[in-house]
Amino acid sequence: MKTALRTYREEAGLSQGALADRVGVTRQTINAIERDRYDPSLELAFKLARYFETRIEDLFDPELDEA
Repeated sequence: MKTALRTYREEAGLSQGALADRVGVTRQTINAIERDRYDPSLELAFKLARYFETRIEDLFDPELDEA
């Protein structure tokens, strides 16, 4: 899954640790999401979108194959 999380985080002037604290996860979780090594739970995706006042689709692109 592609993510724009790093861009949103950096534009907000937040470190990975600061963002992690605000959404209730570890810095390592934010790092793994940004590096496309971990897909967030639906709950975490909603928390991140709510924090940045954007849509989940703006933060995450599931790269679904067109059928």
